[in-house]
Amino acid sequence: MQELIKNLLNELGENPNRSGLLETPRRVEKSMKFLTSGYKLDPGEIIKKALFEEDCNEMVIVKDIELYSLCEHHLLPFYGKCHIAYIPNGKIVGLSKLPRVVDVFSRRLQVQERLTTQIANSINEHLQPLGVGVIIEAIHFCMMMRGVEKQSCQTVTSCMLGEFREASKTRMEFLNLVKNR
Repeated sequence: MQELIKNLLNELGENPNRSGLLETPRRVEKSMKFLTSGYKLDPGEIIKKALFEEDCNEMVIVKDIELYSLCEHHLLPFYGKCHIAYIPNGKIVGLSKLPRVVDVFSRRLQVQERLTTQIANSINEHLQPLGVGVIIEAIHFCMMMRGVEKQSCQTVTSCMLGEFREASKTRMEFLNLVKNR
């Protein structure tokens, strides 16, 4: 990867041997490996480590989970907040595991639409709740720094499964609780 970065610097018209760029290939490699570390993680293993039987069927929400990802189209960052809700069906998961699931999928090359669905489907598959709702609000550097160059655009995506899709009252409760910050 470091050789690729040196070649990229050359193609950009830079001198990879000048003092300010000597360590750049190593730093970029380390950075990219961290930013894409989600490929090596299994969300099912994360959830399985903190699954507890509990007779509870009220909505659980973890909101304002920070996320950082790379747009797969331009390799530019996007960042924002993820809100997750689920309705337990005899099992609950340790609350810290939900942000970890967000990290698994956001630390991959992504599009926000797929990221939202992957988080919801993974929680649904491994926790088997009565329903899952995921909302992501994000800002994309590919829209800010290039292309349309719009600084105030925010993209919102959602995925609703089970009770969140079927029962408008449940969906509205989730949306209202996330909105009331």
